[in-house]
Amino acid sequence: MVYKENKLNLSKDQVLQKIRNWCAYQERSHYETRNKLKQFELAPNETEELISKLIEENYINEQRFAEALAGGKFRVKHWGKVRILKELKKHRISEYNITKALKTIEEKDYETALTQLIEKKTDLLQNKTKIQVRANLYKYLLGKGYESDLINKVINEHFNKIK
Repeated sequence: MVYKENKLNLSKDQVLQKIRNWCAYQERSHYETRNKLKQFELAPNETEELISKLIEENYINEQRFAEALAGGKFRVKHWGKVRILKELKKHRISEYNITKALKTIEEKDYETALTQLIEKKTDLLQNKTKIQVRANLYKYLLGKGYESDLINKVINEHFNKIK
């Protein structure tokens, strides 16, 4: 249900408390928070004042958000770095924080996750030829956001093991 919060005639302090609660629920980016504040139809200077206050009180932190998003999308959805990078750019995260967030993903864990995805997907593609399986795996893993050279390397290793 979408409704305009400003119909409640909230004061700036009430809006700040609502946004604090919203930010405390899960990590939020500055961009996301700014968009949420637009719902309250505040003056631009008031919006920036509230953003500054939230940063000062550590309710929003770009680096913490970037690391949480990168780690969560990798662990839960098994996204690759390319897809995570795109998602972070959507939230207008700085290049510095993007780089730092992607470095939190261990290379060993990254390759292990890729190998597990290949094994799971291969089991689902039993009635296909080897070429079709490779093509389907490649397309699937590109969609998950893994790098093409790494996909080729791990797929080749996988098929060399099962010969």
